[in-house]
Amino acid sequence: MAKNKESGYMSARESRRISRENRKITKEYEKRYKRKNVPESEYLTTMRDPANALEIEGLRTYFFTDIGTSKAVDGVSFDVPRGKTVGVVGESGCGKSVTSLSIMQLLQRPVGQIVDGSIRLNLGEKAYDITKTPLDVMQKLRGNYMSMIFQEPMTSLNPVFRIGAQIDEVLQLHWTNHSDSEIRSRTVELLQMVGIANAEGVYKMYPHELSGGMRQRAMIAMALACDPRIIIADEPTTALDVTIQAQILDLLRSLKDQINSSIMIITHDLGVIAEMADYVVVMYAGRVVEKGTAEEIFKEPAHPYTIGLMASKPVVGKRVEKLYSIPGKVPNPINMPDYCYFKDRCESCVGRCAGGYPEEIRLSPTHSVSCYLYDVKEDEQA
Repeated sequence: MAKNKESGYMSARESRRISRENRKITKEYEKRYKRKNVPESEYLTTMRDPANALEIEGLRTYFFTDIGTSKAVDGVSFDVPRGKTVGVVGESGCGKSVTSLSIMQLLQRPVGQIVDGSIRLNLGEKAYDITKTPLDVMQKLRGNYMSMIFQEPMTSLNPVFRIGAQIDEVLQLHWTNHSDSEIRSRTVELLQMVGIANAEGVYKMYPHELSGGMRQRAMIAMALACDPRIIIADEPTTALDVTIQAQILDLLRSLKDQINSSIMIITHDLGVIAEMADYVVVMYAGRVVEKGTAEEIFKEPAHPYTIGLMASKPVVGKRVEKLYSIPGKVPNPINMPDYCYFKDRCESCVGRCAGGYPEEIRLSPTHSVSCYLYDVKEDEQA
């Protein structure tokens, strides 16, 4: 018995069939990561713009589950310029974190796989395509050229190792020519740099002995250990109170300038984006619906989804009975529609929205949107 679309029921036989097919698919994808002694020429690439630290183009990351293929990231493209901060915003489940995990090659494999697209990392003299880079090379890139600050430090830090030992380990992996005393000194220096006054004491402490803000500072110190070119911050302030949140954001901003890195900050908090980001990428249901400079996105939001996000945030000094909420719900990622994913929730929907997914339309050199409302060519033909 096949899946009943009305009830959502799927038989065990159908689930087993899908599972067998997915195992065959993921087995082929796994082969490319596990290869040894891969020649560098296979994953070397050329940056479209040398001024970018990272370029993501047509990225598709799918999860091959027992009930079907979930298109978590479905054709995402954006750049992270050198020395700039790019904010990726959208509601839960839109593909923000999966995009960041794809960049770091930290997807839950074999279920999660990058099936298409390219992620170009600028190393200066050369550039690597992360989607083709084998695991042994990725071990050298993570922490050294790019690093990640995870959402919840208590689940990211190892509870049975002291803070100092965990930061030391990062340096030992990449600073192979340094002595243990030099590495310890660097770790203490990093803890001081992130605003921990009692760095020597914290060095010897376990994660459970620190507050949430202190743990997050330790995570930031670990991420910055080798002065990476790009820092991915996945909702780094979600679990913190407002005061500590402001301190962490100020810290990230100042440290970015100190080590001349780029930051990709992922959040659903528009206030964080407004304060931190130079450029903004708005994601919905695994796709980028709008991107531009922070000024363009906040002053002239174009996509109905972006406008809805702006309307849903509270405004200081303005009293309302009820905050605006975007109607409807996100489509099922296993059975995405063949038209605009936001159509069924959009209050500005027109007839053309029932057609194929809208292409990216440029409103300015830095501002683009995927929406039929701005398709001038179609309007002229009509």
